[in-house]
Amino acid sequence: MPRHGAPAVAPGGAASPGPKGRAPERRSDRAREAVLRAADDLLVERGYAGVTIEGIAARAGVAKQTIYRWWSSKFDVLMDTFLEDAAGALEQPDTGSTAEDLRAHLGRLAELITEEPAGKVMLALVGQAQHEPAVAEAFRLRYLADRRVRDRSILERGVERGEVRADLDLDLAMDLLYGPIYHRVLLSGLPVDGAFIDALVDTVSACLAARPGAGTANTSTRRQRNPNTAGKAGMPAASPSAGRVPTGELPPPRRAR
Repeated sequence: MPRHGAPAVAPGGAASPGPKGRAPERRSDRAREAVLRAADDLLVERGYAGVTIEGIAARAGVAKQTIYRWWSSKFDVLMDTFLEDAAGALEQPDTGSTAEDLRAHLGRLAELITEEPAGKVMLALVGQAQHEPAVAEAFRLRYLADRRVRDRSILERGVERGEVRADLDLDLAMDLLYGPIYHRVLLSGLPVDGAFIDALVDTVSACLAARPGAGTANTSTRRQRNPNTAGKAGMPAASPSAGRVPTGELPPPRRAR
């Protein structure tokens, strides 16, 4: 949930130190909330480059040393900010329909990225990951890996219900569903509104849908192979009269070049 508007705390309101990059088990909740909110606000106001530990400390009303006892860098602060917001905002719905689950979930993702402070944090982290391999790796390990497993569950439930093809490459399907949203937000600047989400889900769902009788051989429509081309995949069966000239007729002369 957005943290804007909560009161800052006075310097010194620190708790016992904990592992850097994640919230210690025992910590002043008010101080921690103030730090995360300050980092969130500063990023929205100034962008990633404008966020500093000194600025976060001043905005939160805590000592800079307090922040360094809890986090090792501004990236870790912002990452924790984003992870908490995303955890509550991007739950996977279960409506009983794969298409409706995707529609609701992708719509919520688009809303988060384009309209909420947490989305600005996410886009800033993605942008910084293009310049710092360590940031990219941390973002993948701490967010993308778990997120992909969670989001994949929507398609896995669809397979179990018989709505989604059992032979589907789920990783590829995930890319087809989520890729266009990030492409529009990060590159093209085209809208990711409700009409786009509806069109995206409808188009991809048509490819995901299980087909009646899929997996059973249909001998009436199966293409017969020419014995002379056996083993050559994709070769159509040759007609018995293919290449023959009717008796008593000569082939037309070739045009001189």
